[in-house]
Amino acid sequence: MIERRVSLSLPHRVFFTEGVFDPAQTLLRDVLCPAEAEANRVRRVLIVLEKAVAAGQPGLEAAIRAWFAAQDGLLVLAGLRIIPGGEPCKNDWPLVEELWAAINDAGIDRHSYVIAIGGGAVLDLVGFAAATAHRGIRLVRMPTTTLSQADGGVGVKNGVNHFGKKNWVGTFAVPFAVINDFRFLESLPVADRRDGVIEAIKVALIRDAAFFREMETEAAALARLEPAILHRVIQRSAELHVQHICTGGDPFEFGSARPLDFGHWIAHKLEQLSGFRVSHGRAVAIGMAADLQYACLAGLLTAEDRDRILALMERVGFILWADELLAVNSAGQLVVLRGLEEFREHLGGELCITLVTAPGEAREVHEMDDALVQQALEWLRGRTAVPALT
Repeated sequence: MIERRVSLSLPHRVFFTEGVFDPAQTLLRDVLCPAEAEANRVRRVLIVLEKAVAAGQPGLEAAIRAWFAAQDGLLVLAGLRIIPGGEPCKNDWPLVEELWAAINDAGIDRHSYVIAIGGGAVLDLVGFAAATAHRGIRLVRMPTTTLSQADGGVGVKNGVNHFGKKNWVGTFAVPFAVINDFRFLESLPVADRRDGVIEAIKVALIRDAAFFREMETEAAALARLEPAILHRVIQRSAELHVQHICTGGDPFEFGSARPLDFGHWIAHKLEQLSGFRVSHGRAVAIGMAADLQYACLAGLLTAEDRDRILALMERVGFILWADELLAVNSAGQLVVLRGLEEFREHLGGELCITLVTAPGEAREVHEMDDALVQQALEWLRGRTAVPALT
């Protein structure tokens, strides 16, 4: 037998800016043409732009083309594709093949770049196509939603949906760079701008009590989505997510623990049950609320801390219930409970659920009591005017 350790040292870089394609902006050129690389190498770039982003910022496509035209021929815009976004794009396998064809037609190789501009679903889809073309092409992510700037867009996961399950096909790949351009957020609907705040609350609950207290103090401004506090919250959330990915010891999830997915086992199932009518951010808020009450019933979290956390989520604008949680199967069992098994199946191995025990503190459990889950949902339902669970 021959055994050696394969060691990789990959930089994971997240930049924050405004107006990345403004004529005088040099950030993207500095990222794509680093000084230490060959000075005269021509770098080809394929840009994949989400349709809703292009529509929301009508001058963006022209600004991209003008920016590349001014780059002295060292950066060549080899193609610009506009694709649909949102969760449905991840259910469209032919779209993956279209992206592979675009990469091939643009002559993109392993020294070229694919730049994905869009929300989390587009970043997942384009990231998967880039990671599997030529066994991996350099990917630059430009997240355009608060959710993707604060969480998913700064991660290392790519994927598309299959067999009716989220991200069943996918890869782990560290992006060449992530550029969070806050100007992309300006054209978002209010609900979409708010969604990313929940991921900041989530990561604060499991990692940073001081950050949680900061958001409590700034809750009124956060509810109004004032840019200064919103940008601060996104940046700190991204920092905490990257810190966990790079220092948590399991960036590619070989183990069973996924602390950054607190609240997500219900969220993923709720999204499916609602036909994705319930947005990811709202589904995560509901999943977090249910798991907070579960932890309270299990004696892991005080009622005082539970109420304090729920109060912050509601103060910043989240509604912590969806009627789809009432759905039952032919045997009268809550369909949402199937989310536990699907959550376990996605990793394999034992079930591993993160529960908050206090702001900034969490622990992992390896089983969930179905009866306590139902009690938690009944309690959550009782805070709103909807029919009782049966």
